[in-house]
Amino acid sequence: MKISDIIALGLWPESKKTTSLKGIDELENLGYNLFYIGKNADLYTCPGDEPKVLLVRSDRCSVFDIPLNLEIEGKGVSQTAISNNGAKFAKNLGIRTAILDETVDNLKVSPRCQMMELCKPLEAEVDGELVQFELIFRNYLTGSLFEATQNGNDPYGLNLPKDLKEWSKFENPLFTPTTKGVKDIPLNSQKVRELFPEIISSLENLFKQFTQFAYNNGIIVVDTKLEVFVNSKGEWVLGDEVLTPESSRFISKEDFDAQNYISMDKQILRDFGKAQNWKEQAKSLKSGEKLEVNVPQEIKDKILSGYTTILERLN
Repeated sequence: MKISDIIALGLWPESKKTTSLKGIDELENLGYNLFYIGKNADLYTCPGDEPKVLLVRSDRCSVFDIPLNLEIEGKGVSQTAISNNGAKFAKNLGIRTAILDETVDNLKVSPRCQMMELCKPLEAEVDGELVQFELIFRNYLTGSLFEATQNGNDPYGLNLPKDLKEWSKFENPLFTPTTKGVKDIPLNSQKVRELFPEIISSLENLFKQFTQFAYNNGIIVVDTKLEVFVNSKGEWVLGDEVLTPESSRFISKEDFDAQNYISMDKQILRDFGKAQNWKEQAKSLKSGEKLEVNVPQEIKDKILSGYTTILERLN
């Protein structure tokens, strides 16, 4: 299937840039053709006529939506394994994901690959505007929501008590949806629940079950972002980042108990990037350019160690 066929099916936005560059030789030689280069992963069309694509995770890194000239060797392989585990967990609860059971075997690149069903983002009208969604569930009061409550704001219509302290644990997870795009704009929680009652209920149960599973295996799940898509049959499915450190904040239980709230993902890289003022530096980047950064090996090793620990404990 060619990219033009995919666009004709309405499963790929014409506005999203594609590439004519050649991809990995062992894939191209088998009829897989690179058509999209993302910040952390690449997409290939597949031989045949079925509406599916091959996702190949790289070792590239990005933070704050800034493309960096940074790679951490082995990160893509760990990410793929964690993503597959998350998809299996969801599947065991009766929730479909875009990740297909098919594999590309016996290739050097195989551990980085996932066969994906072609889907389009879930969309609906909210307050007169057509939006796509990021569906976020939180176990603890921290981050942007804590900042909002400190400033007397209620971006999700949750009516939280104003005297809650940071890292307060909610009796039941909070649902804090946003729009998907350059800016994640908070949406009214109840309004989105009413739009997709069955979806939100299923995802809430998934989050609760996974939170308990992770806790039993030594990991605290702070929050997670789930992205829902619609396949060619009109069924809703989850994307490839299901319960992974790219979409969730995980903290080892031993660190959490010691009140060391550094998550086992890219938080250390975000903190380093803030200190180095990467956001300001990135303003001068032209389209297609990457920010030149110099990251100490110690930080790279800590990030990879976090992914490895997540994989070992949640496998």
